Amino acid sequence: MVTLLGKIRKQMNGAVLDTFRYYGQNYGMNYGVAIHSLRDMANQVGMDDSLARFLYRQQVRELRIIALWIADSATITASDFDFWAAGIVNSEVAEQAAQALLCRIDAIDALLEAWCSADNELLAYCALLAAARSKGVNEGVVERVVKSVIARFADNHLTAQGTVALLSSLIATNREFVKSLTAALPDTPTASVVREEIAWRIEY
Repeated sequence: MVTLLGKIRKQMNGAVLDTFRYYGQNYGMNYGVAIHSLRDMANQVGMDDSLARFLYRQQVRELRIIALWIADSATITASDFDFWAAGIVNSEVAEQAAQALLCRIDAIDALLEAWCSADNELLAYCALLAAARSKGVNEGVVERVVKSVIARFADNHLTAQGTVALLSSLIATNREFVKSLTAALPDTPTASVVREEIAWRIEY
């Protein structure tokens, strides 16, 4: 951790820090280092699940994101969901967690159901994004979860974004399923955004 912090401090970016503050993405400590640089650092470390879990508990943006890239997805079961959920404090961590780690777990259906039934838009957003990147998500689970999350987060931009990502990922393999599910969504502002986005993606 000390070695990583030394590398992080050398790449501190004040302009990026100002952007984070503007968008309300404050962390306990944030050096404003670019994501691609953090990924490079993670690649140098390699997979190390115990270190990942230690880093993830630190209140430092860069360490938390590196942790997501070096954690071992094969070790994650439903009993670990609360641990990873605790660190998802804003949309950036949600997106990185989905891309770096959670899209590769075996328990993706359980994650999708658990986090989309929680009263936390960031967890739902993260689970939807992770499922969009996963190769093993069950369409029955997708149908049940999407209808539920759209109804509960009735006017929510993140939920709309996550749902669009998930349904878009299924268009190539089951276009009719996506069309049918989109048409069956409850009548909410979130659903209206999803329908509009999916309509042009199906068409083009």
